[in-house]
Amino acid sequence: MKNAKAAVALFKPQPNRLETKAQTTHSAARAIIDAEAASREAKTAKLRKARLEMEERAAQDAPPVASKKKSRAAK
Repeated sequence: MKNAKAAVALFKPQPNRLETKAQTTHSAARAIIDAEAASREAKTAKLRKARLEMEERAAQDAPPVASKKKSRAAK
């Protein structure tokens, strides 16, 4: 078993230093972008909920609109 693991480790391509730095930068940037997107979506949901509640209260508080009948002018 030791030889099999050693053979895999020996022939496995190792990323160079620049690739490793690029991967680190990429993963850090991706984490920041994902966190910002999640907070933006949470804020949007919170604001949407508040707007819907406000519209519902406004609809309940508003008096019913009476339809006006138009009178015909006599000729």
